[in-house]
Amino acid sequence: MKLIRVLPYVLKQVTRHRVRSGLTIAGIMIAMFLFTAVQAMNQGVREATQASASDTTLVVYREDRFCPATSELPQDYQSRIQRIDGVASAIPIKVVVSNCRTSLDVVTFRGVPKAEFLADKGDKLELISGSLDAWRSRTDAALLGETLANRRGLTPGMRFDAAGITAYVAGVIRSADAQDQNVAYTALEFVQLAGRDRLGVVTQFNVKVEDPALLESVAAQIDELFSTAQAPTSTFTEKAFVGRVAGDVIELVTFARWLGLGCLAAVLALVANSIVLGVQSRIGEHAVLQTLGFSGRLVAWLIIVEGVILALVGGGIGAAAALLLAGGGNFALSVEGTTIPITADTGLLVTGVVMCGAIGVLAGLVPAWQASRREITECFRAA
Repeated sequence: MKLIRVLPYVLKQVTRHRVRSGLTIAGIMIAMFLFTAVQAMNQGVREATQASASDTTLVVYREDRFCPATSELPQDYQSRIQRIDGVASAIPIKVVVSNCRTSLDVVTFRGVPKAEFLADKGDKLELISGSLDAWRSRTDAALLGETLANRRGLTPGMRFDAAGITAYVAGVIRSADAQDQNVAYTALEFVQLAGRDRLGVVTQFNVKVEDPALLESVAAQIDELFSTAQAPTSTFTEKAFVGRVAGDVIELVTFARWLGLGCLAAVLALVANSIVLGVQSRIGEHAVLQTLGFSGRLVAWLIIVEGVILALVGGGIGAAAALLLAGGGNFALSVEGTTIPITADTGLLVTGVVMCGAIGVLAGLVPAWQASRREITECFRAA
């Protein structure tokens, strides 16, 4: 209760030295903005690459190929794959990308047989705007992922051009799958012809198995079936395939985690420096407080609370700014036709604020302990 009653005094101390407090808060804001941005990338990597017990999708790709432009498989592999025990469906996909290198603005066209695609994934896609009937009826129609549509400012009825393909926007979809958020789904034959490829050649097959326990065995059977064919295959679970293709991006994000730790260390140093300077300038005030009956423990708590306030204000603003940028910017790292989303939610904001509060407490412990043990006479002499 005493701490609550003297809280206005702590706020007064923070606002009294406006320049020092402002610079400290600004530094904390920048550090927490960077930390939250790095955590958003980490979160996107986890969503795109960590398999769950319910995953049932395999990706069949050309052996020793990475970029979609170099992966060519005969479309008639589909019927042979579907005859394997445990396979529920196999969908041929032709992938054309505007840029095969790592980039924040890549348009990925995925040509699919429309009826089979809707039968397989239709219940997992939410149509935000547009019409599925228009997508079915028009050869050049595309269903855009929400991230791609927002980033390019595209709405149903518009036409857009990318990777040498001009398509009509029939609808915008939302999906929990990261790979659906940044793509344009069109008719298989449309992408094959628009990309100047011959009919009957696809980039990959997405294979749905009947039971997650069959993923490894079915993958081995597929690769064994085509091991002596002119176009041998490599088959992976969907999450493992993303991790394999986007290995460079994942390494970059892994390195960025050290940047995040450095940002936390910077927050700690900034708060601690501000508190130490504040305590040194208020030694006389602490003596007066003790004369008025403030215990050494209460003086220590006043110092710790000051550090927590500085950390929470700066950290909260920085984390919120990163959250708004990640949510409103619709950013995604794309490489070779796969997508690593940059995602941030309120849970990330709460984590950042809690960490800032903990850092504020940690930064104030030593100067608070020193101030609580200083005798009144010593304080007056030092002042």
